[in-house]
This record gives sequence, structure tokens and C-alpha cells, in this order.
Amino acid sequence: MGKLTTHVLDTMHGKPASDVAIKVFRVENEVRTQVAASETNSDGRVTQPLLEGDALTAGVYEIQFHVGEYFARKGVSLPEPRFVDVVVLRFGISTPSEHYHVPLVVTPWTYSTYRGS
Repeated sequence: MGKLTTHVLDTMHGKPASDVAIKVFRVENEVRTQVAASETNSDGRVTQPLLEGDALTAGVYEIQFHVGEYFARKGVSLPEPRFVDVVVLRFGISTPSEHYHVPLVVTPWTYSTYRGS
């Protein structure tokens, strides 16, 4: 059974990013429909898959990571508007029976992702 998971790593502080709000959207013809929402735990991970089973279908998705709020709660003083605030990752799922792990490695000034396992 396929599933979509994520985790967030704060490389500024060298630890997992907890309490980061996450929203998942399915994108069809440039129309975004929210299909899931969650928040990271103390390990920077979502407790349950964002999508799994029949809810995970082939197509284009976006994950929004609300990291600006996270860094503000950590006391990081940044000018407004924030350089990195809401990170939006758009990606495709071609084989929904597989596990898609889409992590975010982030600081207030940069981020990266990869397809994990």
C-alpha cells in the first residue's frame, strides 16, 4: 500500500523541526484542492502518513510547509517579509502503490528536498 510521508529538519539549529504546520494539495489543471493537513511532532515527522491507500492517487501534489512561523517561535529575528516563509514543493506521483517520502531540510534562508524512502 502506497503512502506519502514527510519530515522537516532545521539545519540552523541542528535538530528536527517540531510543530511545523503542513498542508497537502492535489493539483489538477492548476486548481489546488486541499486533501490533508498535519503538524510535525518532536522528531520533525508527521505521526501518520499524509495520504495512504486509496487516498493516494497518481497525479500532481503540493506540500506547504509553514516554516516561517516555526522560526519565529524559535526566536529567530528576521526582516519582514520573511525570505523563506511558506515552502511549497510541487511533485508528481506516478506509482501510488509506492512510498513517497518528501522531506524538507530548511533554514530561514534556504531549503532543499529529495525523494527519500
